[in-house]
Amino acid sequence: MLWTKWLALLLCWGATSGEQQADERDGTPLEARTDSRRQRSPPPVEPLDFGFVPAAVYDTHAYYEPGAIGILFHMVHAFLYVVQPHTFPKDLIVQVIQQNMGGIKIEEWRKPENVVLLLQWIYYEAGFLICAALGIFFVVLTPIIGMCFCVCRCCENCGGEMHQRQRKNVDCQRGFYTASLIATSIFIILGVLIAYAANHNVSAQIKSTRRFINTNMRDLKTFANNTPAQIEYLTAQYTTAKNKVLSDLDNIGPLLGGRIHSQLEKEVVPSLDTALRMAGAMRETKEALENVSSSLEVLQEGTGKLQASLSGERASLSNTLSDPACTNGAVSPTCNAIRSTLSQLGINADFSRLPDVNHALANVNTVLRTDLSNIVQKGYSSFNDTPKLVKEQTKNVVSALPRVKGMLDKIGTEINSFSKMFPVEASLANFTIFLNDGQKKIEAYYPQIDQMDFYRWIGCVAVLCMVVLVLAFNILGLLCGTCGYDKQATPTTRGCLSNTGGNLLMAGVGFSFIFAWVLMAIVTTLFVVGGNVEKMVCEPLANRQLFKIIDTPYLVHPAKKNFLPGMLFQNPNIDLTLGSMYRDCYENNGLYHSLQLETMFNINSFLNRTVYNKDLAKVFESVQVNLQDITLLEQAGRDNLINFANSGVGQVDYDAYLAEVNKGVTLVDLLTFSTDLEAQADQLPRGALENALKGHASSIRQIHREQVVPMEQAMSTLSQSIKQLQRMSNDLPVKVTNILSAIDAAEYLITHNASHVIKQETRAYTQSLVGYFKQYTDWVKNSLTVEVAQCKPISNMVDSMEIVACSFILDSVNTFWFGLGGCCILLIPSIIFSTKLAKYYRRMDTEDVFEDSYPWLVAL
Repeated sequence: MLWTKWLALLLCWGATSGEQQADERDGTPLEARTDSRRQRSPPPVEPLDFGFVPAAVYDTHAYYEPGAIGILFHMVHAFLYVVQPHTFPKDLIVQVIQQNMGGIKIEEWRKPENVVLLLQWIYYEAGFLICAALGIFFVVLTPIIGMCFCVCRCCENCGGEMHQRQRKNVDCQRGFYTASLIATSIFIILGVLIAYAANHNVSAQIKSTRRFINTNMRDLKTFANNTPAQIEYLTAQYTTAKNKVLSDLDNIGPLLGGRIHSQLEKEVVPSLDTALRMAGAMRETKEALENVSSSLEVLQEGTGKLQASLSGERASLSNTLSDPACTNGAVSPTCNAIRSTLSQLGINADFSRLPDVNHALANVNTVLRTDLSNIVQKGYSSFNDTPKLVKEQTKNVVSALPRVKGMLDKIGTEINSFSKMFPVEASLANFTIFLNDGQKKIEAYYPQIDQMDFYRWIGCVAVLCMVVLVLAFNILGLLCGTCGYDKQATPTTRGCLSNTGGNLLMAGVGFSFIFAWVLMAIVTTLFVVGGNVEKMVCEPLANRQLFKIIDTPYLVHPAKKNFLPGMLFQNPNIDLTLGSMYRDCYENNGLYHSLQLETMFNINSFLNRTVYNKDLAKVFESVQVNLQDITLLEQAGRDNLINFANSGVGQVDYDAYLAEVNKGVTLVDLLTFSTDLEAQADQLPRGALENALKGHASSIRQIHREQVVPMEQAMSTLSQSIKQLQRMSNDLPVKVTNILSAIDAAEYLITHNASHVIKQETRAYTQSLVGYFKQYTDWVKNSLTVEVAQCKPISNMVDSMEIVACSFILDSVNTFWFGLGGCCILLIPSIIFSTKLAKYYRRMDTEDVFEDSYPWLVAL
């Protein structure tokens, strides 16, 4: 078992708990770690791809389907259940073992507790004891009864007298005995066939046993040959974690700087965004002020021209209405109506009283001479250079990469040295040689096993031939007696063939007495042994109750808790049981997990010295970053914002502007006025007055088209610009103050509180580096649990031994005695029926003679 211990010691190196080791190394109090984790969960670590451990493929399929003979096996199991219906006495066996581990002494059985155990055992074995007693009774009485029967017949008793009395129902009795003997013989033949099938099945399955031996040996060799390659693959994958750590250290600027940048940008970027938006608002303010100024000039100029045009048109129209034609009675109302609307031809909005915005515009132009957007972009650029700044300030870490690589290489060397500390490959090679030698020795026994099986087969056939001999006499006797029987012949005149049939039947009776007790002795022995092995070993092994007995704490010794670890590792206190090991191996888990090797060695101390190296941790902890050089907004930008807030944009009388803009250009819609005027002209008689009024309507439309429409467009532009300015200038000083406050807060965070963020992200960065090693150790532990040294061959060996011992051999043996026992029992009615029937076939010495007054009796 030395190779097993070496293998166990090698496999145990991969198990660890990186988080526990990191906490032990930090020395951080548990409460502080709990609060820190509650505040912020650890950053995700990029998963590493370690590939797949080379898998072993095992050939053994420990499964057996008996086929048609399985029906006989189930019949035997059902019979044994009737004989022994009790559940497996696990507790009773444990008590017996524990109380008799020091040796069984006669005087010890007199103790009350042992007497109770004995009675419990007798109760459990009651069915077997009763059947065994009956078998022994049969074995003892059969030869005695046979001798008595023989002596009795020699004395012409017990049917030995060669005289047959004549009865009326003689044919009915003969037919009954013949049918009964035939039925009995048929059942005996079935018993012989069952026993022969079981006997043949043993020989056939012994050949299948070689297949199980070969596949199990091949699987063990595969296990031994594949395990070193799997272990080597585990150690080689340390390079994956090492290269990832070196890569992250080489790119510490983008990685660590990116982490710091991501944390600070939550406060910095929004403040710069507001400043940048304010720079855009400045340009929009300038455009709006320019629009207001130009629109106001257009409106003021257009108002004067429009006032003059409307006054001239009103005077001209008034002169037209003074025409004598308007005094006509029919025309006069229309002229009076037109005359009453002349006062509507005038302007409504007066833009001459509105103040200009030139002062505010000049101030804004002055503010815009400083490019605030460029200043803000510099702040963005300064902040976005955080990774570059971190890279510049961590040159000491980058320069230490050769030293770090040396440390990591040293760790890898220590891991390889640890894996090669034990001669596992040599041990496994020796184990392979041991398997080859063992297989050769087993194969060397194959001829002897075949010879022994042949002798066994011959012996079982010889035993069956005893029954076949009796059957042969019975069948020949029936054939000869039935064929040679003549109803007309009297008992003293029966033919030779009929007499031979009777003698053959009596020969069968004699051989039945000679062989029956021998056969029953064989059946009883096989029944007691095979039945108890089935109930006490095979059934508990199939439902794993047998493992529970072996795994009972303190079964072997009061001071030794578990049997299996005490035998393998001389440490019975390890919580390792045969049942758990079998389950793990059945699920094809690794031997490391199945044997619970993690309880034997302190792997944490090894990994603390190697993977979690203190010198390496010092390199990580030497990372120092200072962000004092970052400037978000220069003083020129601050002054620019303040000047914009004081530019006077907020002092413009927007209400006055909006009041005038909301008015119409004229008192009445000129298009409507001109349309009404034409309609009224159409009511007049055709003439000069009508034409004159239509000319005035056309002039008014021209005024609207050439003067009012441009003024309305200018008023629309003015309205939009005023509303935009009013919206942007609303609480402008407060907005600027908030922007400056946000930038000040962000700069304060960078200059004063960034150390906390830097320390936090540096720790997170370090944890990510350590996390790569933790991924490696976790992967190693998981691989050792389910992939490395998969112990399926162990469970296959147990299952194969169960199949060979119980299914191949024991079930066949039990089926053999089941069939043979049925034959033995049926020999009793066979003896009775043969004896009775022989009387009707054998030639008698004397017979009953009747007078002629009874001719029907003579005929009988």
